[in-house]
Amino acid sequence: MAEQGLRAVYESNGWEIDLTQRELRSRGVSVPIGNRAFEILEILVQSGGELVTKRDLIDRVWPVATVEENTLQIHISAIRKALGADRELLKTVSGRGYHLRGIWTMRPATGPGHPLYLKESASAQPLASTNLPQPVSALIGRTAEVEEISKLVRAGRLVTLTGAGGIGKTRLALAVARELLPHFPEGVWLAEFSPLADPSLVPIALAAAIGLKFGGGEISTQRVALALAARRLLVVLDTCEHVIDAAARMAEGVLRAGSSAQIIATSREPLRAEGEQVYWVQPLSIPTEGADDLLEYGAVRLFIERARATEAGAVLDGYQAKTIAAICRRLDGIPLAIEMAAARVTALGVEELAAHLDDRFQLLTGGRTALPRHQTLRATFDWSYELLTEPELVLLRRLAVFAGAIDLEAICAVVTGAGIALPDVVDGISSLVSKSLVVAEIDATTARYRLLDTTHTYALEKLGESGERERLARRHAEYYRDLFERAEAELEMRPTVDWMRDYGRHIDNLRAALGWAFSPSGDVQIGAGLTAAAVPLCVHSSLLEECRGRVERAIGALGAAVNGDARLEMKLYTALGTTLIFVTDAKIPALGEAWTKALELAERLDDVEHQLRSLLGLWFFHRVAGRLRASLTAAQRFSALAASRSNSNDRLIGERLIGISQQCLGDQASARYHLERMLAHYVPPVQKSRISRFRSNQRVTAGAFLGRTLWLQGFPDRAMHVTETYLHEASASRHVNSVCYIVANAACPIALWSGDMDVADHYVTRLIDLSTRHSLMRYVAFARSHQGLLAIKRGDTAGGLPLLRSGIDELGDEVNASHRYFLFVGEMAEGLGRVGQVGEGLSVVHDAIARAEESEERLSIAELLRIKGELLLLQGAPGAAATAEDQFFRAMKWASLQGALSWELRAATSLGQLFRDQDRPAEAKALLQPIYDRFTEGLNTADLKRAKGLLRDLG
Repeated sequence: MAEQGLRAVYESNGWEIDLTQRELRSRGVSVPIGNRAFEILEILVQSGGELVTKRDLIDRVWPVATVEENTLQIHISAIRKALGADRELLKTVSGRGYHLRGIWTMRPATGPGHPLYLKESASAQPLASTNLPQPVSALIGRTAEVEEISKLVRAGRLVTLTGAGGIGKTRLALAVARELLPHFPEGVWLAEFSPLADPSLVPIALAAAIGLKFGGGEISTQRVALALAARRLLVVLDTCEHVIDAAARMAEGVLRAGSSAQIIATSREPLRAEGEQVYWVQPLSIPTEGADDLLEYGAVRLFIERARATEAGAVLDGYQAKTIAAICRRLDGIPLAIEMAAARVTALGVEELAAHLDDRFQLLTGGRTALPRHQTLRATFDWSYELLTEPELVLLRRLAVFAGAIDLEAICAVVTGAGIALPDVVDGISSLVSKSLVVAEIDATTARYRLLDTTHTYALEKLGESGERERLARRHAEYYRDLFERAEAELEMRPTVDWMRDYGRHIDNLRAALGWAFSPSGDVQIGAGLTAAAVPLCVHSSLLEECRGRVERAIGALGAAVNGDARLEMKLYTALGTTLIFVTDAKIPALGEAWTKALELAERLDDVEHQLRSLLGLWFFHRVAGRLRASLTAAQRFSALAASRSNSNDRLIGERLIGISQQCLGDQASARYHLERMLAHYVPPVQKSRISRFRSNQRVTAGAFLGRTLWLQGFPDRAMHVTETYLHEASASRHVNSVCYIVANAACPIALWSGDMDVADHYVTRLIDLSTRHSLMRYVAFARSHQGLLAIKRGDTAGGLPLLRSGIDELGDEVNASHRYFLFVGEMAEGLGRVGQVGEGLSVVHDAIARAEESEERLSIAELLRIKGELLLLQGAPGAAATAEDQFFRAMKWASLQGALSWELRAATSLGQLFRDQDRPAEAKALLQPIYDRFTEGLNTADLKRAKGLLRDLG
């Protein structure tokens, strides 16, 4: 750490890490970096080059939150992106942690309180947020273009950079975006469309790039556009040509929705969108024959810089410079062609390279000018392509079947055979990397390979010409079907982080395979199998809407097939039911239909495993639909079926389901019996994954409801102890969903019911942090509801009610018929009474009581009746006291029948206060004292202190 309170600036080879300004600089220029990433960088630079373990980084950067290792990896990647060409400064020590390379010297910072500090002018603006990558090399020969495009962007809201592949549209767009970064207070953002095979994913990709969070529902063009309507930001829509209609609609939507957001697009053709300004990107400047000062021309400078980068220390004399100028003329100033040619200097030399161009680029000879740029680029690729050996030719074109980066296993599985053997693949990849046709992405443990976009397009054309495209597309889809079936089988056997790391990176190829499988020339059976197998990845990648759409399409396609596959159909309906559970805007009837169909098929096929999954799904459906007796029946069917299985844990999961249903039905003794029985005998599986085939951590979910039951029975201290025990278990597993589950369903409610506002604040804050950072929108809604309740209980009813309403609305149908609804809505009704809206509060609680009676949801009925009584007293209508007294007696009766001592105490306290106010102290004390005396713990909780205070007043 910097000593004696003086914050330092660390320097190394042009880089500065300024701890006062919390700023990373490269040669004096500020480099955008997020707050968490900077904290990590600060810890690393202060370690003096020593290793800092992953655990130490997580504990120091997130001291009060539960964070998975992949979150740390995201910020490490952000640091490497910020370091750009110097990314190797950040060294990974496999399996252990990280250290910062280089010699870092420390000097005092010229910050506030330091004698050299000069206060910034009032007009200085902080850097905007951005996800723009740092350039790995200088942009050469484009100074005038950057200035011209910047002026266009300042003058209009949509500028499209158009030109041939390889002309440098993307690099130019990014350079302009970096130039304009200080002018957009809400950031400059890059949305890359090149991995997208489906145009409908354009708004999803844009939303993900900017970090927009939605509470469920379709992420549509209009929805994203409206979200950006008032935001002063700039977005770069990169590589639009293959999704041009969708990109044009997206751009027009943003322009029409508001007047703030601006767009730079890159495409091989104009978007033809309303309000579009088209900038045709021209080739780099090239010298005419006999021209002097050759280094003034961008094409020549680019060639020389790239040649020197390929061979460090290369010296190019004056004669060679003239040859280079000739090469640049032959290549028509196309940057990609020039860079590819320069990369061959090491192998061929300048003169030999020029000779090859004379042989191969006939389109550039004979004084022909103004040639179409795509033909020029094609000629460049033809030249490079025909320099390859036959196995390299086959390998390059077959690599085009993949989307994004892939590993050697996938390459070998898909491209071998018919002209290329396995050894040729391994050698060929190495050769293609050295020839700059394939990009290698290598980290501490794996190497992955990809084609640049333009190379991919060219290779795909060659694949089509070879007649192999359909065969390769089928092999590609079959490979990824088998891969995800293997992933599904490994689901419970591996740590979640490792499983997601290995399979999450295949999402682009998953989409590509599905795109082919459901195309006219595809194979529906392969597509349906792949869809079903990939559901776990989609669910845990928060791609729920996309997953649901693909599953529904697969079911439709499979249903239309002549010979349907019942087993595959069963898996698809199971997958559909799973996605509908996690999607917050899913309609409850659709959830029931999916699980009913899945169960029907599982029973027909005598598949006990899928019968159990379907019964659990139906249990969930009946519970959220307010059919609590039906949920209990489904739980009992699950338990009976599980009894026939050798896995005793399945039967114990049935105990958990029965216990939760019984709690909601109001039988707290039965609920406690089944939940404690489950927890006493359930043996956690030996596998390391927290992703259960039944979708949840069984002990944690049972522990959450046992904690609630204990509180209701009058054991508030034990309730919080049990909750914290299983919360610790969830935290130790580093499974965010399990942590959010127990915090939302037990820790927050129990702390709020007990009146411990500090503890409640801690858990609400933790739920907000986890759910927001991991985009778990269902739990974001729960967090908002609990935040509203906390504000109400702290006296800020006016501020808390909107939060509570918002949370209930976002949860939608899932909460409107469940125990959560009745508890939330009861608190809302009581809050309305506090702000003088007694009539609305009575209407709300009356509706809740009617719903509870209809659904037999008896967990909350006693508390709802008590709240109704309190509101009647506030209303003060004639006969209100007698009516309220009746409500309090009914509440006590219901609570007593259920064994819910805590609700009984609340109702008795309310009735006792009424009796006191009516000068009936003896009746009040006779009523309240026996109930109070039954408590053996929790004497400092809010309800017991209130009851004790009343008893003291009664004498």
